[in-house]
Amino acid sequence: MSDELEDLTRRLVVGRKSDGRGVYDEAAKAELVAACGRPGASVSRLARECGINANQLSRWVREHSERRQRAVVASPGTAREAFIAMPITAALTPTTPPLPATDDSRHVVRMNLQARLPNGVVFDLREVDVQQAGVVIEALGRVRCSVSTKA
Repeated sequence: MSDELEDLTRRLVVGRKSDGRGVYDEAAKAELVAACGRPGASVSRLARECGINANQLSRWVREHSERRQRAVVASPGTAREAFIAMPITAALTPTTPPLPATDDSRHVVRMNLQARLPNGVVFDLREVDVQQAGVVIEALGRVRCSVSTKA
């Protein structure tokens, strides 16, 4: 057991209720749940090393995930943070006709957009403008998508 995990184990249980159930430190609980999310982490091994039931730790992980999902749904502006801003420039070559200008003399940029979701669904949009692509990306960011629904 690492020193970090030993320290976490010491801080995790702060008391016992009259019926024997544990009272846990919220900060230590959050650290343990975060440790479960690391690559290669085993919930059952971490629970065993911390002296708690694996089902209890699994419940904490599930509750943490549900709280995060509710927070994203409650504040749709946070879904955009998952995307990286990327400047789009239109390159005009002799074989490419000039792009039509809008009323404010800006160029309309058309693009092809393809999105693959973890459950296997593929969106393939051709010749969409930047504004339409933004709407699609924002909508896809709000869609709940489970790998378990993959056919």
